[in-house]
Amino acid sequence: MTASIKKYRQLRTDVIKHLYYSKMLTLTELSVLTHKSLPLITNVVNNLVADGYILEYGLAPSTGGRRALTFLLNKEKQRFIIAVAMDQLVTQVAMYDLLNEQRVESEILQFTLNDDPGLTASLIDFLKDYILRSGVPLEQILGLGIGMPGFVNAAKGINHTFFKVAGEGSLREHLTKELGLPVFIDNDSSLIAQAELKFGEGKKLNDVMVVNIGWGIGLGMIINGSLFRGHSGYAGEFSHIPLSLSNKLCSCGKQGCLEVDTSLLVLVERAKSEIKRGVSSSLQQRFADESKLHGDHFLEAAKAGDPLAVSILSDAAFLIGKGLSTLIHIINPELIVLGGRGAIAGEIMIAPVQQAIHEFCIPRLAEHTEIKVSALNMDSGLLGAATLVIENCNFN
Repeated sequence: MTASIKKYRQLRTDVIKHLYYSKMLTLTELSVLTHKSLPLITNVVNNLVADGYILEYGLAPSTGGRRALTFLLNKEKQRFIIAVAMDQLVTQVAMYDLLNEQRVESEILQFTLNDDPGLTASLIDFLKDYILRSGVPLEQILGLGIGMPGFVNAAKGINHTFFKVAGEGSLREHLTKELGLPVFIDNDSSLIAQAELKFGEGKKLNDVMVVNIGWGIGLGMIINGSLFRGHSGYAGEFSHIPLSLSNKLCSCGKQGCLEVDTSLLVLVERAKSEIKRGVSSSLQQRFADESKLHGDHFLEAAKAGDPLAVSILSDAAFLIGKGLSTLIHIINPELIVLGGRGAIAGEIMIAPVQQAIHEFCIPRLAEHTEIKVSALNMDSGLLGAATLVIENCNFN
């Protein structure tokens, strides 16, 4: 394959990526985004229209001159993406089309991550069953993206914490072989940040920190408009900065980690302890409902204004804000997004986080950092996993 053909094929893929993230674009907008000439972009778009990937949608709003034609991806092209969002207790899978609309209903598996060597086989069985029941042929699936906790080397496709493969092989390669599809993996917090960058509060911003509040406390960092991974690819281990004054042992084996006072598992146990001591709370009735995880019950109770849940969550949010104050001094972000499962609680987390930032952060820095709760809510993990496929596949 000549270099010119390779570049042309890459440009086709880049055009599709920009349309995937922006929904509708004109030829001029695509030319600006790809840094390619308008005649070349026109040629590429015409070929993609002929191949059925792109549709002419209509005229863009008038800006004073001749209205430009807009283009969008064709969801009838029958190309699909499987997205998998994992945390320590729950695995969710969904199938999207090229317009990011779910084409097969999502499913949830209660799936606790641990050192069990059979964990990988269980995940494969779950995904195989989902794909089979979807009725979608493998040749119509572009790939499968998975966001998962742990020390994940996305480039090598290895999770050093969970899903060990015999002989220290690549988890990505093993899953690709077993599922018969291109598979891509990445850290869950990194993908949640990617979702915010492409679809959420961080869209078109350059310096953003996205806190993944869940069974642990993860962090994704957007610096200069791109996901920051650090030298070895493991940047963002926010859970393990030493902020706790307790002697409780963290899952990492160290003491003093932020996680031991702020993870949802800890907050739920604290609520149960207070209820046992006689504190009145709607959580007592909510926890009796086993159809949902207790962490979700806790967050919903806090959002509804339950005094006990609000108090416990506020304490945790203040400590998270204290940790963020340190990062603000180092990174000076434009925006901090509170996301992940914790986004269920909504705006209730913002006040204690801001209180801590005002208390511990230099005012000149604090006043230039905005705090928002993710509008993507629980979809951020799936959307991030979908982008993993878009970023790694081609459309030729």
